[in-house]
Amino acid sequence: MLPTWTLPQDKNIGVQLMCLTLLLALTGCSGMDVIMASPKNVTALNGTEVKISCIFQSCYKMDPSVFVMNWTFQETTNDTEKMLMKFDKKKGMVPLRLDHFGDRVKFVGNLEKNDMSITLSEVEVKDAGYYHCNIINHPDRNAGRNNITLLVVLELSTPEDTTNAVAIGASVGGALALLILSMVVVKCLRHHKKQELISEEKMEEEEKLEAEVVTEEGTKQGYSLPEDA
Repeated sequence: MLPTWTLPQDKNIGVQLMCLTLLLALTGCSGMDVIMASPKNVTALNGTEVKISCIFQSCYKMDPSVFVMNWTFQETTNDTEKMLMKFDKKKGMVPLRLDHFGDRVKFVGNLEKNDMSITLSEVEVKDAGYYHCNIINHPDRNAGRNNITLLVVLELSTPEDTTNAVAIGASVGGALALLILSMVVVKCLRHHKKQELISEEKMEEEEKLEAEVVTEEGTKQGYSLPEDA
């Protein structure tokens, strides 16, 4: 069994659906559009299996006799969309064997739960591009469409790498903190020493001034005129 790379955004789909359900309830569910919920960006590791999610909400229960759905793919926005899977009234979801994908595309959703998700196995770099989930659920007045961008990478950051990065970051941060603290302490000591020197100089000046005053008073007393007899 191939390893599966599940993107973090999938965890938010449940929350999105709860919000969409509440929205449908509040708006009265009359002639609503199809509302889509899926991640907009998917990252897959080369050689693994990736899930591309697409779930929709509608005021009306899906009727297989009038329901229309397909998945299309574009390598770039300038290319023509190629259909890789569609809904058949009798067979359900049917993969279309494109030369690009072969039999690597599978339906993994649940029609009863409005889940149109697919998986792509043995992902290759050439699979990167734009995947479109297109839905018409009559009698909704407008179709629903989600555009999902798939990015294929050759390697992913491992938890160990992340842990090491965090540890290195913490060490560097700690060293910087100690350096900053040392600089602050040194600055405070210098400031304190400067204040002490200023205080000592001030005290010396005051003592010198007092000594001069005493000397001056003594001199005045020594040369005072005698009183008249």
